[in-house]
Amino acid sequence: MIERSEVAVIGAGIVGLSTAYSLAERGAAVTVFERGVPGNGQSGGDSRLFRHAHDDPRLVRLASRSRAIWAEWETRLGVELVSADGVVALGPSAEERLRVLEDVGGVAARAIDAAEVHERLPLLADYSGPATLDEAGGSIRTRAAIEALSGRLEDSIVADEVISVRPVAGGEVEVRAGGACARYAGVVVCAGQGTPQLARGVGLSLPVTPAAHVRNTFAVAGDPPSRLACLQDSSDEFGETGIYGAPLPGNRHYALGLSQTVDVHEDGSLVDPAALAELSERAGGYVRRALPGLDTEPVDYRHCWVTEVPWSDDGFAVWEADAIFFVAGHNLFKQAPALGDHLARAALGEGLDSELRPEAKMGAPG
Repeated sequence: MIERSEVAVIGAGIVGLSTAYSLAERGAAVTVFERGVPGNGQSGGDSRLFRHAHDDPRLVRLASRSRAIWAEWETRLGVELVSADGVVALGPSAEERLRVLEDVGGVAARAIDAAEVHERLPLLADYSGPATLDEAGGSIRTRAAIEALSGRLEDSIVADEVISVRPVAGGEVEVRAGGACARYAGVVVCAGQGTPQLARGVGLSLPVTPAAHVRNTFAVAGDPPSRLACLQDSSDEFGETGIYGAPLPGNRHYALGLSQTVDVHEDGSLVDPAALAELSERAGGYVRRALPGLDTEPVDYRHCWVTEVPWSDDGFAVWEADAIFFVAGHNLFKQAPALGDHLARAALGEGLDSELRPEAKMGAPG
């Protein structure tokens, strides 16, 4: 195990910041390279949905560990990071995932009736189908999380774009950025769309598909409710499946998106630029049908790139080349605290957990 050697983290999204924070807490010197504004890529926006429910029991366990770390960070950093109003999930898949939660154990989740759906999510139109509540789920305060972690790591963040990483003699890793060339004992690459490109430089071909995504934010009509849960809707009751939504701080706004993404060409350009507008219009149509408690015109948009692995929308993996670790996947914000802890330990020579390796296909249905 390395006792006190410097580690580089490439990418200051939530996974990179969580990894760097975990490294710093262990007493390691850490340098974080970020070519843009921290947290403004795949981690951008004002909210994300924290949920325990997944098809893969391993992701449930990882989410449980992350939820505990989110709570620890709230105390340590002095800011709310996950709201306390839970996640309401609609549709048959919610019941299926509830069974997975019950098999894993330790998660406060249960089936709820129409009355409690309305109580927890008063913006929603009448709904009487299958529904569940993840009581410890909630809306991740993404901006607060990015700002708090960035503030703790401020002196370690370097505004520069990494061009290459490669193993060199002595077991070290060379990092070449726009204005730097340095060697580190270990490197963690969590650079979104840039991760596969850097991985190719060391002979790794990551089976990652880039895509584009859009989330709209809508104002709450009238006075904001004191309690407002997040939403997952796979019911098709309101003409769409794969809907997710989360309130912003103060419950005056609600961010909502479809889980569908827009395809991109190999060079990163959109196959059909109009498809983003179509997804946005579909989200607005869903609001008109399903969420009468929201104004119908969006007040804000979030367009971003996403990276997906082939075995699951929630899947991810970590690829290793000597002392370089490349992490890629989708829907990672909620898992970032526990994932960052794993990555920090791996970068410090403690070994990579076998469940995170690509052959484990983390996130694949059990």
